[in-house]
Amino acid sequence: MPQIPYRTYLEEHEIPQNWYNIKADMKEQHDPFVHPGTKQPMAAKDLEPIFCAELCAQEFNTTDRFIKIPQDILDYYLTYRPSPLIRAYNLEKTLATPAKIYFKFEGNNTSGSHKLNSAAAQVYYAKQQGLKGLTTETGAGQWGTALAMACAYFGLDLTVFMVKVSSQQKPYRKAVMESYGASVIASPSTTTQAGRGILERDPDTGGSLGCAISEAIELSLSNDNIRYVLGSVLDHVVLHQSIIGLEAKAAMEKIGEYPDIIIGCAGGGSNLGGLMAPFMGDKLNSTANPYFIAVEPASCPTLTRGQFAYDFGDVGQTTPLIKMYTLGCGFMPSANHAGGLRYHGMSPIISKLYHDGYLNEARAVEQTAVFDAATLFAKHETILPAPESAHAIKVTIDEALKCKETGEPKTILTGLSGTGYFDMQAYMSYNSRNMSDSIPTDEELAAGFAQLIRL
Repeated sequence: MPQIPYRTYLEEHEIPQNWYNIKADMKEQHDPFVHPGTKQPMAAKDLEPIFCAELCAQEFNTTDRFIKIPQDILDYYLTYRPSPLIRAYNLEKTLATPAKIYFKFEGNNTSGSHKLNSAAAQVYYAKQQGLKGLTTETGAGQWGTALAMACAYFGLDLTVFMVKVSSQQKPYRKAVMESYGASVIASPSTTTQAGRGILERDPDTGGSLGCAISEAIELSLSNDNIRYVLGSVLDHVVLHQSIIGLEAKAAMEKIGEYPDIIIGCAGGGSNLGGLMAPFMGDKLNSTANPYFIAVEPASCPTLTRGQFAYDFGDVGQTTPLIKMYTLGCGFMPSANHAGGLRYHGMSPIISKLYHDGYLNEARAVEQTAVFDAATLFAKHETILPAPESAHAIKVTIDEALKCKETGEPKTILTGLSGTGYFDMQAYMSYNSRNMSDSIPTDEELAAGFAQLIRL
């Protein structure tokens, strides 16, 4: 019997050849981007001064269900994909639950997260366009690391604005990004007008993703040879991350499984959107009816306590206006360990699906309970999860215990979006019992809502 080369087998049988565009199956599209000056809907060409042209085209594509993955991106994916789908047998046994728990593990690359799936695509398209460099923001550091890796592979320069509190909590993330050739700046900084303005108003701020986005966009607009790239929120990022759900669905089909419940952490929405995309497609097309749960930190409760409204994606108010669940672009989350989940807004795709009831539920969980779940998981499944991922693990455990109470043998799929090996300060704080929970008051949220643009 002739042998098939391993690489050929993976490419032909294990790794999807196309991304899945969930917008082609949505019953109603999310509201369009709006120009903050003219208050008119924006087209793809209006975003091209900020983003790569092909990414703009993908952002506005609502008709093609599948978009082919270029061969150069597939070649890069082959260095770390397919990622494993793992059944949590030991956790199930410990919980004494009849539930079957599967987790899709995205941490088997140096970035330690799912972010590399979109970073590879975005850098590839920038290279194809002839650009020389990119700018971006990063919170916990996974996106910045992933983008540094992809830029090193494809040969582009990179400047990363890292949320100041995260840069202080995770100095080794900065070291990894710099090892791949990136320039890393703590945000807010004095290197941009946006950063200087934020520091004038609040010299002691720990920063936010909204701050860092403002600085990165400002830098990109100052040079025709560079563009800004974003690691979450936007539609083209959810598109690239659909490879997570496509692989998970294919793997479950091989063993005759289909999830009753799908759980993912939600910050900007890329991990959750990617994991649930093909299963949500089934729901939209009435071929299955899984139950979807988005999990966010109680310290930054965008879906559970936010408003569905137009808002800026950044503190400096330089982005288009986006219809999404938001806490207001000026909202500053507490300096806790939710990392990449500390964003005031939410993907417009996720927001629309949640608003219309297709995404069934959002839950906000407190950080000490999140780390209780993280350490329990690590002890029984050997992987130390990222704090972001541990939010999904917390609710997965909750759902498995509900199955124990009811006796229902449900199948649960959760996203283990990354590892926590650069988050040891957080685990040290938890282990020494110095960790506390921070939940914004209604008055604090009202201050953010007061700044929303009413169209």
